[in-house]
Amino acid sequence: MLHYEIILYWSEEDQEFIAEVPELPGCAADGRTYQQALQNVEVVMQQWINIAKTLGRSIPEFKQHSISYIRLIDETK
Repeated sequence: MLHYEIILYWSEEDQEFIAEVPELPGCAADGRTYQQALQNVEVVMQQWINIAKTLGRSIPEFKQHSISYIRLIDETK
């Protein structure tokens, strides 16, 4: 199991969800749903690590992150 931070957001430009892994440069995936984007990025993360190992590159340690919740308020209501 990989323990890297994943940033998941909606892209208006792409009309898809984007999942990025900041600790693995260039590691990102997309999907029509956030679940699909998350599944896709898990595959890409493993590929990123396998390629780094093959090329003899270092693999970043995962960082401990705390979880924060943000509540969005619609002030138009």
